[in-house]
Amino acid sequence: MNFRDRHLWIVILAGLSLGTLGVLLSVWGNPQNSGICVSCFFENSAGALGLHDNSRMQYLRPELIGFVLGSMGSAALFREFRSRGGSAPLPRLFSGIFLMVGCAVFIGCPIKLVLRLTAGDLTAVAGGIGLVGGVWAGLKTLAGGVHLAPAQTQKGSGLLVPGLFALLLVFLIVRPGFLLFSAASSAAQHAPWLLALAAGLGLGALAQRSRLCVTGGVRDTLLLGHRSPLLYGLFAFVLSAVAVNLATGRFNPTLYGQPGAHLDHLWSFLGMALVGWLSVLIGGCPFRQLIKAGEGDADAGLVAVGMLIGGALVQSWGIAATAAGVPLYGKVAVLAGFIFVFGLSLVQREQEGY
Repeated sequence: MNFRDRHLWIVILAGLSLGTLGVLLSVWGNPQNSGICVSCFFENSAGALGLHDNSRMQYLRPELIGFVLGSMGSAALFREFRSRGGSAPLPRLFSGIFLMVGCAVFIGCPIKLVLRLTAGDLTAVAGGIGLVGGVWAGLKTLAGGVHLAPAQTQKGSGLLVPGLFALLLVFLIVRPGFLLFSAASSAAQHAPWLLALAAGLGLGALAQRSRLCVTGGVRDTLLLGHRSPLLYGLFAFVLSAVAVNLATGRFNPTLYGQPGAHLDHLWSFLGMALVGWLSVLIGGCPFRQLIKAGEGDADAGLVAVGMLIGGALVQSWGIAATAAGVPLYGKVAVLAGFIFVFGLSLVQREQEGY
């Protein structure tokens, strides 16, 4: 690895920022071990928009808005904004829904997985193994000839999802009467909105420049080993999160009593395996999809819309796990997700002529 490579240092800076802010946002008010969680934020935001009626999960998260708009600003500044799309739109929409299913059963996205591990949450180990296994399965699927169709240039379509998030920013500032906000529980725990928005904007810009992605880092490490720049970004993420957790007294290595966790290890494994597999097929984890949407990728934007729908469904249909464990509907939904991945793989292989 060439440590004179400017891009490598941008990746490392992005990893350090993600780990540091991921813990500090929790210190500043976000739920413990959940300073940044894309899936949790989507569930909260779906509730704020009235898409589900769980009064404990309703808050329009500024971080989500910041990720997309920060990425868009960076892409525009460096002339990398490209409006494109048209690659298997419905499969991507449903992939976004099933990403949320896997995350809701584990209780967290890949970023929260790392944050939980770096805070000493041993219940997240099963999810970590599942994520690596899912990425490995995704690579085997790609090697078997399964690929989604390439995106095409589409004038204007890449602005739709960033425009949606800009509208959400207006809602956040104006606070129209139809927005719902929880008075108690995890959604009522949040950092000051301006601080959270600023953190999201900064991370969105850095992630756009660095291409930082948790599942992408695992994927590239399996393919390239120590030559992967994203591997060093993941190391920086882990080391900075551990350091800040230790400095703030939030490192608590134990299996029991962890916040936002459960002891159904098999379903933690399967939930994250589903997320890892899907992320490889669609080109990035939930966080990466938001960054790509900000760059003008309408396909990633459809995944983001799917995640918003999924955030509503996992709450409305009783899919999301709690500290008590994974409900029956959550287990069924994860199995349905694997059936979807198998079916998608078969269909796409046929389309590509294999």
